[in-house]
Amino acid sequence: MDFGTVAATWLGAFFTLCILSFLYKDNPFFRFAESVFAGVSMGYYIGNTFGQTFVPNLVHPLFTPPAGTPREWILVIPLLLGFLLYTRYIKKVAWVSRFSLAIYVGYYTGVNMMQKLQGEVLPQSADTILSFWRAGTFTNVGEWISLLVVVVGVLSVLVYFFFSAEHKGAIGGVSRLGIWFLMVSFGAAFGYTIMGRISILIGRVIFLINQWLGIGNGGVA
Repeated sequence: MDFGTVAATWLGAFFTLCILSFLYKDNPFFRFAESVFAGVSMGYYIGNTFGQTFVPNLVHPLFTPPAGTPREWILVIPLLLGFLLYTRYIKKVAWVSRFSLAIYVGYYTGVNMMQKLQGEVLPQSADTILSFWRAGTFTNVGEWISLLVVVVGVLSVLVYFFFSAEHKGAIGGVSRLGIWFLMVSFGAAFGYTIMGRISILIGRVIFLINQWLGIGNGGVA
C-alpha cells in the first residue's frame, strides 16, 4: 500500500474520531476538526465556483472568447455589479452594494418562484384533482385510498391555515385533522433526515473497522 493511501486513511480516521469525540463533550479536538472541515469546504466551494462558473461564464466569453466569436460585452454589467458588492467594506460608499444585492435577491426570487411553481405547486395541485374513475371503470382500492388521502390532506391543511374564520365547530375539526397531516409530514421528513445521518455514521464506522483497523478485509493499522 502506497504512502498516500496510508496517510489519507490515517487522516480520515483521525478526523472521524475527533468529530465523534463530541459525543463525550465539547473539546479542542472536535473544534479543530470542525474548523478544518469548514475551511476545506469553503476553499473547495470557492475553487469549484471559480473554475466551473466564473471562468467559463464570464472570463472566457468576455476576455478570451474562441477564435471567430465576438466578445460578450453585456457581461460587463454583472461584472460591475459583482464588484459593487465589495463596497460594503468601504464605510463611506457601503450603501452602493445595496443595488447589487437588490438585483441579486430580486432575480433569484423570480427564478426560484417559477421553479417552485412548476416543480412543486402545479404538480401537487394536479395530484389533488385526479379522477377517481378511469375510462368509465372504478380505480383499484389502493389507488382510490391514496387519492382520497391526498385530497383530504390538502384540503384539511389549507383549512388549518385559513385564519379568516375562527377554528370552531366543523372548521375546527377539519383544521385539527390538518394538524395531524402536518405532524405526519414533518415526522416523515425528520425521520428521513435521521436515517440519512445514520447511514453516514454507519459508513464512517465501517471505514474505521475495515480500512483503518483492517478487521475483515485488511487495512493500514
